[in-house]
Amino acid sequence: MSISYNKLWHLIIDRKMKKKDLLELANLTPHTMLCLRHNQSIQVETLAKICIALGCKLDDIIEYSPN
Repeated sequence: MSISYNKLWHLIIDRKMKKKDLLELANLTPHTMLCLRHNQSIQVETLAKICIALGCKLDDIIEYSPN
């Protein structure tokens, strides 16, 4: 299984935000940001926090492709 958060990074760039802004806006931990940067799995609750903070849907920030 392959998870990619490239859509999230593009969304942040389009909104002229920095990763630090996302960390503060969604109240994320540095460890969670590390996981996101390395396309690792994170909890669905955390993904929901990001979506709420950015006002978007889950499929706006994550791509999943089965291997």
